[in-house]
Amino acid sequence: MKIASVRAVAVRVPVKRPTRISTRVLDKRDYVLVWVRREDTEEEGTGYIYAGTSGGAVVAEAVNGMLAPLLIGRSADDVVGAWDAMYQETLLHGRRGAVMRAVSAVDIALWDLSAKRAGLPLAVLLGGSATPVAAYASGGYYQPDEGNWADAVTREIAGNIESGFTDHKIKVGGLPVAEDAARVQAAVKTMEGRGRLAVDANNAYRTVAEAERALQAFEEAAGDTRLWWFEEPLSPDDVHGHARLRDRSATPVATGEIAGSRWEFRDLIERGAADILQPDAGVMGGVTEFLRVAAAAATFALPVAPHWHANLHAHLSAAITNCLTVEHFALEKDIYNFELLVTPDTRLDAAGGCVLIPERPGLGFDLQDDAVRRYAV
Repeated sequence: MKIASVRAVAVRVPVKRPTRISTRVLDKRDYVLVWVRREDTEEEGTGYIYAGTSGGAVVAEAVNGMLAPLLIGRSADDVVGAWDAMYQETLLHGRRGAVMRAVSAVDIALWDLSAKRAGLPLAVLLGGSATPVAAYASGGYYQPDEGNWADAVTREIAGNIESGFTDHKIKVGGLPVAEDAARVQAAVKTMEGRGRLAVDANNAYRTVAEAERALQAFEEAAGDTRLWWFEEPLSPDDVHGHARLRDRSATPVATGEIAGSRWEFRDLIERGAADILQPDAGVMGGVTEFLRVAAAAATFALPVAPHWHANLHAHLSAAITNCLTVEHFALEKDIYNFELLVTPDTRLDAAGGCVLIPERPGLGFDLQDDAVRRYAV
């Protein structure tokens, strides 16, 4: 059957307290929601992506103005063919960034629709199982009114542990190195020798030497507890720099969350720029491209730790063999607030340091219509 409609809406969900990472302040989140419907049913596939703090309207227009006219009338079953058609159609408009996020959202919606029609969770449709997927508690942002930075990290890590997580990630790069090192030390002390700690710089450091000096301080602060990984220390385009840092570092280097396609990941792999790849299906072309990259990574024995979007990545991680862990944000942290758009009874559950794959067909969540209307851009 053919695709009958494709529509996108941008929503902007405020963050209650402005939150800082190393490079910018986050006071709101833009998401783009996409619905795809076949001719023979009223049931729709749902896709979604994160578009930054201001880019949602651009991504939604790319879906409605460029991709929808291309796809209407095509077979709804030919998801991979639809991806190729979208990629070719948008070659002149952008093979990364907003346009690729638009392609991602549509591709995710098409896969969700296929899984719903099969009556299966997406993980099962893709060949995986609905067993829980290992996850870590992500956070450690720089939030105002939290008092001493190290004390704030101590409280957060303790809360993660109380929620059943043993693995954690915190931000670095937003303070002088010595202050960030004190936060690392506080996190490790609170962990009491259990679990793993990753640090995420969000491209904070300008040179390899600068990143190396910071990492040495963090490693010393962690002591006998080796850091799990050092994430995005340099610009995402500095592939050579990541490779040099990886050669010099005892701590694994992780990157890839802003890589826009399998070709960018090929460059990371061929140049030895990462120990851990972090594809984001909402950035790099959706489910179709994520599976291609995960397979390529497996060929080179590289683990994958997807960035954000646990509602989606739990399914994809269950369908591949080289997933290391999934990033999880508790909604009450008010950092990743996508689930404010989701009905409470279909929000993602976590237990025992794992995320639980819903047994419902497709991605397994329902959007709240009133929330979508409230936050629509």
